[in-house]
Amino acid sequence: MKLKLASLTSGLALSLMSMLPANAADPVRFAMCLDLSKVYTFITPQIAQSARDYAELVNQKGGIEGHPVEIIVQDHGNEPQRGIECYEKLKREGVMVFDTLSTPVSRAVLPRIMKDGNILIQSLVGRGDAIDGTVFKWVFPIGPTYWGQAANDVEYIKQKSGGSLKGKKITFLYIDYPFGQEPIGILKTLAEKEGFDLQLVPYPLPGNDQASAWTQIRRNNPDWIISWSLSNMHVIASREMTRNGIPISKYIAVNWFNEVDIKNIGADAAKGLKRGTNVAGGSNQPLVQEILKEVYDKGKGNGDRKFTEDVYYNTGLAIYSIVFEGARLAIKKDGWPLTPEKLKNGFESLKNYDANGLMAPITVTPEDHGGGGKTRIEEWDGTKWVPQTDWIAGFPDEVWSVVKQQSADYAKSEANK
Repeated sequence: MKLKLASLTSGLALSLMSMLPANAADPVRFAMCLDLSKVYTFITPQIAQSARDYAELVNQKGGIEGHPVEIIVQDHGNEPQRGIECYEKLKREGVMVFDTLSTPVSRAVLPRIMKDGNILIQSLVGRGDAIDGTVFKWVFPIGPTYWGQAANDVEYIKQKSGGSLKGKKITFLYIDYPFGQEPIGILKTLAEKEGFDLQLVPYPLPGNDQASAWTQIRRNNPDWIISWSLSNMHVIASREMTRNGIPISKYIAVNWFNEVDIKNIGADAAKGLKRGTNVAGGSNQPLVQEILKEVYDKGKGNGDRKFTEDVYYNTGLAIYSIVFEGARLAIKKDGWPLTPEKLKNGFESLKNYDANGLMAPITVTPEDHGGGGKTRIEEWDGTKWVPQTDWIAGFPDEVWSVVKQQSADYAKSEANK
């Protein structure tokens, strides 16, 4: 794995075309400008691995409409300026589709994407109003935004509360950083509408010191805790809940919570803990099974096989199955060579796509670049994750009201420049 990661961070193009003839058609190229060295290293290796594995599988089948897939991975260290440099470098090389998997980097690159007319994949990160395709023409936050995820968590709590949230106490625990701050606006909107008491409880980077936050939560005694945390921050939170006598069953984690975190908490100690998720976990999913058979069993995997059992692997697989399908539709509809406009039309043609059950069905339109924003709540039962809801998209009118307000503000600010 160290050798694989070193090759990733070098920024070299990782061409997965071994199964194609030397005179193959021009490739479809995708840029993954990721944080491979600092904050998100607990996620990004699995995301990159799954994208490369899926590219290998697609190339074995002849590529995307006859064109091989080329994945280019480069490290930005979660630094906006390095993300911009990655974008500018690969743009000059003719790449048209970019993914940063980082809220600060996505926000930094977005204005250039908009100006240049390239495609930014912004799944699970970045500004929530970018689902408004009438304003953010070139940005595709396909899947649930943080606003949508938070709204879905509130919808679940409402269901568990008999259909009314009046008088309920909901704490929003978050890392005091753009990622953690992202859902605050929609939570305030929902608190006003639904009549629940919203308590905002931040804690500082790097997330190891949560003691004062949990003392505050204990005093407030909330009915539920929605947490926007990452990796070991969840482990620390579980220990603080135990120390403060707070039932772990009140805790609903954002989607960035995986099997490694469960192991570090302890399978039995984590019983009752909940998370929102945008994908089905486990290696028993049909697409994962196909990759194991056609890629890993043939010695062509792009990382440690054990990571194929991680929900983050499935997350990357879901994102890039969407991306590849959008490119396929673009070529099928409008032909080669690809252009950003053709790719845009391809993505906006996605309809009820679920990657063979890997995720909630998505439908992308020129107006809605998010695809519907569905997630589900799962609960850890001591041995596995058990779905507590169907795929849901709660409070769509309220989410879109905030989206339209903020996207209009963005459009106005850009017009005044």
